[in-house]
Amino acid sequence: MADLAVPERTGHLKVPEATLYYEVRGEGPLLLMMPGGSGDAGLYGRMAERLADSWTVAAFDPRGYSRSVLDGAPGDQQAAVHSEDAHRLIELLAPDGGPVSVFGSSSSAIVALDLLARHPERLHQVVAHEPPLVELMPDPEQGRKLFAAVRESFREGGVAAAMATMTEGLTDPEAEPPAGGERGAAPAPSAREAEAFRRMRANLPVFLEHVLCSFSGYVPDPAALRRGAGQLVIGVGQDSRTLFTALPGARLADEVGGRLVEFPGGHTGCTEDPDAFAERLRAVLLDRTLQGALG
Repeated sequence: MADLAVPERTGHLKVPEATLYYEVRGEGPLLLMMPGGSGDAGLYGRMAERLADSWTVAAFDPRGYSRSVLDGAPGDQQAAVHSEDAHRLIELLAPDGGPVSVFGSSSSAIVALDLLARHPERLHQVVAHEPPLVELMPDPEQGRKLFAAVRESFREGGVAAAMATMTEGLTDPEAEPPAGGERGAAPAPSAREAEAFRRMRANLPVFLEHVLCSFSGYVPDPAALRRGAGQLVIGVGQDSRTLFTALPGARLADEVGGRLVEFPGGHTGCTEDPDAFAERLRAVLLDRTLQGALG
């Protein structure tokens, strides 16, 4: 990402009530990467660089974030609206109907599931990494209360207070330290990445107020996902398998089918070690035999 070894193409797509900004690298079958949390297309810069040798890798800023501007004031966002945004982008970038793969993490994993339920005919593979589906947590009420408390902390004390509430609620005090061995130090961010991080921090108020609770409260369509189970991979971080945000994915895989696959790092593994995460995603998309397959 630092030197943009792979040429990048950018564009805008008008969708109902918003205009989406997107970035494209590489050639080959389309791989659409959807950022979670407050992330935008810059979240996947390093991963896109690694994967652009085999795919046309596209990423975009979700509506209301960074360079994807809403036509009006922000309101509570819905996963179904975001999945239709993704579908329109797929139709733009893969108009020939060729195979399309989709990756989503955290809140965007929920969007990926909705996209599979609505448009399975357009998707070759869907990788949903740790969708925080409250209704599939062991104690749904605990999840509802946590995310509501995070939003209330934001309203009362701002972003720092909200993130502290989130961290405290997601920490398992009885968990053992990760056993995956020491990782190398993360590379220093380039100027381009530093700017992306600033944009994504600026998106946090929208995420905390308008995305967190509505997305986590999404209820999947089991019948529709069973029909697409052959296309579905559920990702679980090797360092976060005991956290309740990781547990809904395993339960979903049990209920609807699909493969359960371990990815490097934790809930935000794609930013903790983007190179290792990209290579794991490559193996999944190429359907290689995976030592970390859990189901």
